Amino acid sequence: MRPARDESRAPRPPADGLRRLAPQPPEWQVLGALAIVYVVWGSTYLAIRVTVETLPPLLSAGIRFASAGAVLTAVLVARGGVRRFVLPPRELAGAALVGLALLAAGNGGISTAEQHVPSSMAALVAASIPLWVVVFRALSREQVSRGTLGGVAIGFVGVAVLTSRGGEGAVDPFAAVLLVVACVCWAAGSFGSSRLPMPRDPFVSTAVEMLAAGLVLLAAAAIVEPGGIPAGAQLRSWIALGYLVVFGSLLAFTAYTWLLAHAPVSQVATYAYVNPVIALVLGWAILGEPLTPFLLGGAGLVLVAVALVIRHEGRRPPASIAAEEGG
Repeated sequence: MRPARDESRAPRPPADGLRRLAPQPPEWQVLGALAIVYVVWGSTYLAIRVTVETLPPLLSAGIRFASAGAVLTAVLVARGGVRRFVLPPRELAGAALVGLALLAAGNGGISTAEQHVPSSMAALVAASIPLWVVVFRALSREQVSRGTLGGVAIGFVGVAVLTSRGGEGAVDPFAAVLLVVACVCWAAGSFGSSRLPMPRDPFVSTAVEMLAAGLVLLAAAAIVEPGGIPAGAQLRSWIALGYLVVFGSLLAFTAYTWLLAHAPVSQVATYAYVNPVIALVLGWAILGEPLTPFLLGGAGLVLVAVALVIRHEGRRPPASIAAEEGG
């Protein structure tokens, strides 16, 4: 999630016309970019958890995306001029709607839920986003293979295990429902991004999505979190928020977009089941989140399901399967 997505968030894969017939880059460059996506997007759930310890979730998410969107817009204007953002109203509206679903509803919901659930649980539930995308495809009467549907069924069992946890301690029911709703919203944005009129330039599209989501989140924070920034906000929360802006929303996004143009989609898609594992390990090692049998069992089911879906989908990209942004 995204992610978010998350977030961290995974941008809409560029159109085939944007995949350049360039010389194959050295393997170390591909592996380096993959490592950035693996580690940074895998760590965004931890960073969100630290951020919302002392900063309001909607306000911090709004600051994150408004700041990242402003920086990205400034860089794009400096490199290509303002004309780069002269878009047809339909494309502008399409990108804004996708941003509201992915980042405002999706990431904003995950950030709010992480006030009450471990970062590892949030990351693992967010790993179900590609499964929800398949559900939207099936509802739109798109042909989906039985193997893919079987993976989806296994994944949803895993999500049920994660959000129930049996006798290992109650999960806040509101947070659990909010996590699932946020993932559905993120999947809806991913699904809609391939059907709505969108800017062809993926960087411009993402800048518009971030700015739209950032402004809406800041407006929502003004209503839901009227106290603003609390006096007791800790430095570590600010550092985590800065990490989300610079690394989660800018660096990893750039690495991901570069990979889509220079590496097989099937290789890039592996982050969908690597990120949750990294989030699980970081939550245990840094925040002391317990690795319970229910958590590990649910994690195994979700990751097996995602691997099955990616395998049966072949080279089809798991439409914006973001766990960053979910990240």
